[in-house]
Amino acid sequence: MSQQYTWLHIGLGSFHRAHQAWYLNELIKAGNDSWAIAAGNIRNDSEHTVQALQAQNGEYVLETISPHDERAYEVIKSIKKLLPWQADLAPLIEEGAAEATKVIAFTVTEAGYYLDSAYRLDQSNPSLQADLQGGHETIYGIIAKILKKRMQLADGKVTLLCCDNVRHNGERFHDGLVEFLTLTGQQDVIAWLKDNATTPNTMVDRIVPRPAEDLPARIQEKTGIADKAPVMGETFIQWVVEDNFKDNVRPALEEVGVELVDSVIPYEEAKIRVLNVPHAVIAWAGTLQGESFIHNSTLNERVRQVAYDYVTQDVIPSLGDNGIDLPAYRDVVLERFTNPHIKDTNQRVAADGFSKIPAQIQPTLIERYRSGVRPEATALLPALFFVFMEQWHQGKLPFAYQDGIIDEAAVHAMYQSADPVQVFAQDKALFGELAGNADFEALLREKVAQARTFIA
Repeated sequence: MSQQYTWLHIGLGSFHRAHQAWYLNELIKAGNDSWAIAAGNIRNDSEHTVQALQAQNGEYVLETISPHDERAYEVIKSIKKLLPWQADLAPLIEEGAAEATKVIAFTVTEAGYYLDSAYRLDQSNPSLQADLQGGHETIYGIIAKILKKRMQLADGKVTLLCCDNVRHNGERFHDGLVEFLTLTGQQDVIAWLKDNATTPNTMVDRIVPRPAEDLPARIQEKTGIADKAPVMGETFIQWVVEDNFKDNVRPALEEVGVELVDSVIPYEEAKIRVLNVPHAVIAWAGTLQGESFIHNSTLNERVRQVAYDYVTQDVIPSLGDNGIDLPAYRDVVLERFTNPHIKDTNQRVAADGFSKIPAQIQPTLIERYRSGVRPEATALLPALFFVFMEQWHQGKLPFAYQDGIIDEAAVHAMYQSADPVQVFAQDKALFGELAGNADFEALLREKVAQARTFIA
């Protein structure tokens, strides 16, 4: 029998189950069963899914749908151990500290890294404050506790793999973790980390909406399987990982289509700027136009043009010749967004704007200014978010806006101030070095006026 390894995944959501778990399942199908996933959550907000999966021995059906309504159904069997949530997170910590666990991966969303515009920890966040006092509400708190226990192993070496849409995600997580360990006086863990762990950068891509209400019934009709925890996603899938696993202990991911590369940066930059940013702005602008779904919003010519112009006028000149055919990538992405069968909601994609602007939009704004170009197309994006949040402030959004780092009182206060656009433009957390730039503030005023014309 071959060596058995555990891939621990923290953040047992739909994305993990339609993406990383799919790749590990492909390996199992190919006859390589040396790796199995154990998975659990930091927060007690999806235990119904964990319980449903436990009752199904970890198995579930993935439905994939192309823009042309080509559907496929597959039983995913790579999650072999489900870790029930409990207040002390003991099951998660024990699994993370097991010698067989050689990769600890996580999807906790952009907001789950609690980074400010300078990529330092936002110590004002209540969850982070709790962890600095010994808690485990954040990825840093739980990983610190796992590493402390791994230090006692004869061989505790491990790869820590971030699978979220954060630029330079492995590096950002590493630096946040070291800062957290420094703030909590854990110099011994920092020293151990240096010699015993790696944190490769990754780029993940597959649109995975919240499962539709009729998904279980459709799966039963098509497959005969009564699944209480199915997931759905688009046909397209991509995973690019820097081949920097500790001691090269990893699944043979290259055998199932994962791109293992020296540097993920060109792929990451293209994906964040050409896919993630347009996705968010289509949700903000589409909502203002009265749309509820991403596909309808993208098919709205005025909304689509905002995304097209931003990529064409500002992103492609910023990224230059990075080895990727960016105009072709832009067109493929916009076509993916029109998939009417995915029914991805504007509510899901519009979330976490206060994290997305500094992490994903600010770099293009700054680069264009530094190159002597006024970023007209890109400036419309935060302006649309400003008007979107103005609708939230007035109670006019058609859904509850979700944001992991929103300070609701501060946002309401901004819109109640004498000059809300000035307060917005001068927010360093959002705009970094452009906060206080007179031309940027003037540009934002012009674009907010334009964005208001989107209100249906």
